[in-house]
Amino acid sequence: MEYTFLVRGHPNITSKHKTTLELTKDLDISKRADCIIGVKSPVSMDNIPEEISNAIKADNTIITIRLETENAVDEIKGNGHSELTLDHPTDMVSRKSDFKCSRTLMINADKAASDLKKELIKDLKNSKPLKVTIIIE
Repeated sequence: MEYTFLVRGHPNITSKHKTTLELTKDLDISKRADCIIGVKSPVSMDNIPEEISNAIKADNTIITIRLETENAVDEIKGNGHSELTLDHPTDMVSRKSDFKCSRTLMINADKAASDLKKELIKDLKNSKPLKVTIIIE
């Protein structure tokens, strides 16, 4: 099962956070937002399709997020969990830890913002589009 949508990069993307990665509906971010890699998202946790949401809430679900820009492709793998509420109105967060909140899409991820390919981050700093595909295995 796959779900794809587009977000935008932003000049203030630094991609330095070592434990999380975030997409947001916000239009603008500051350089302090070092986990955010995409803005202007049409999707957040509270409006992700129900079929995807239900699959994420199953314990031990394996989730892959594929990130594609003009010059790079990267993937992050993690897990869903039955305690995820998936109801935040603006944000979607992938976490290396097992912390769960309304913003959490997946836990125990193998990468955070700081681990992404440099070519991908360069495209995002140049406000290029980012194709995001959530893959449920």
